[in-house]
Amino acid sequence: MSQISSQTHAISINPATGEQIGHYAFESAAALDAALTRAAFGFGKWKRKPLQDRSRLLTALAAALRETSDAMATMITQEMGKPIAQARGEIEKCAKLCEWYAENGPAMLDAEPTQVEGGKARIEYRPLGPILAVMPWNFPIWQVLRGAVPALIAGNTYVLKHAPNVMGSAYLLRDAFTRAGFAEGVFEVINVTPQGVSSAIADPRIAAVTLTGSVRAGMAIGAQAGAALKKCVLELGGSDPFIVLNDANLDEAVQAAVIGRYQNSGQVCAAAKRLIIEEGVVEEFTRKFVEATRKLKVGDPLAADTYIGPMARFDLRDELDQQVRDTLEEGATLLLGGGKAAGAGNYYEPTVLADVTDRMTSFKQELFGPVASIITARDCAHAVALANDSEFGLTATIYTANVQLAQQLTSELETGGVFINGYSASDPRVTFGGVKKSGFGRELSHFGVREFCNAQTVWLDRK
Repeated sequence: MSQISSQTHAISINPATGEQIGHYAFESAAALDAALTRAAFGFGKWKRKPLQDRSRLLTALAAALRETSDAMATMITQEMGKPIAQARGEIEKCAKLCEWYAENGPAMLDAEPTQVEGGKARIEYRPLGPILAVMPWNFPIWQVLRGAVPALIAGNTYVLKHAPNVMGSAYLLRDAFTRAGFAEGVFEVINVTPQGVSSAIADPRIAAVTLTGSVRAGMAIGAQAGAALKKCVLELGGSDPFIVLNDANLDEAVQAAVIGRYQNSGQVCAAAKRLIIEEGVVEEFTRKFVEATRKLKVGDPLAADTYIGPMARFDLRDELDQQVRDTLEEGATLLLGGGKAAGAGNYYEPTVLADVTDRMTSFKQELFGPVASIITARDCAHAVALANDSEFGLTATIYTANVQLAQQLTSELETGGVFINGYSASDPRVTFGGVKKSGFGRELSHFGVREFCNAQTVWLDRK
């Protein structure tokens, strides 16, 4: 059973029950053309709107999100299975994102004067135009807004092509923009086939492209954007290392590892997927980690105390199950879980694999679900080497009492972010993105604001 799409509709299936809850007809070429026209026309007005007005509208959007938080969180839970408490947390995080950029975003666009010989010069930041965003299902609102809000404060307009199984969430988000007072064309939602996406990328009204998704999708979108000579930002997969050294506070490390691996039912790009533990503490860490994982409540995602809900798509659960089976056949040890949960719904048991080596499937591939792999490192140098032995490079975590050592190790880690004594997270005050096959470009902070800007040089009185 798949939730990707039919030939004519985007289809949403409740992963907790297997019942179809939404089907949305793909839009025609004429409807896509109309949406791009609105985005282009809206850009002409939006870029001229004073920054204080853009900020005011972002503050209004935060209020609109909070007003509809229950309905939006319920839609997220029903469409992709996120436990309701985590879905509500996602909406509140988005509201805070809007408020932070409303307050801090305008200063990021200030002109930068610079010294030049024989004249005066400054660098000014100009918006590029309508941005096409191809977004995934795992954080249906946060993934969209963490890219959209910085782009909008800069003066760009936004055209969202969301994942087929969360189109209900996409339309609720569009409604929130409308209630907040945004004009038509500033935030557009399109429901199109892959061919429609290709048409939009090639269309001269689209100025740039951003995608969060798989490596395969990133390669396809990146190639098309390159062929059209358009800027793109790609946030792709990850197989993030979570390093625990011998001197670490194990109770804190275990708690962080459990959250970092199993939040959102393990369906997070920047998650603690490979637990690389120094050999002096690997036995104790493993015992405590298994105990803590066993206590996580799996069940109805609409129940307030559920921590792990169903996986979002049935085809992805099948893929995860095969990856676990392959890893066990390659010699790993199963300590917990290891299969599809019995009964209705798209549940996969919280799973812990031990004795994983760098030759095994769960080490080499991204496992996008509630499965943790424990790998033993001889020492901190070996831990870093294992961490870097991956085609991905999104984030990494180091747990140790020696913060000075951890700070030294950060320069050796081939990732876009490093977290010392804390699990991976995203926050508007710091940049987010990866290297290697985790993509390129940055979201959030002032980098996210300027990513889709023309850094224009203005030089006066050059003699």
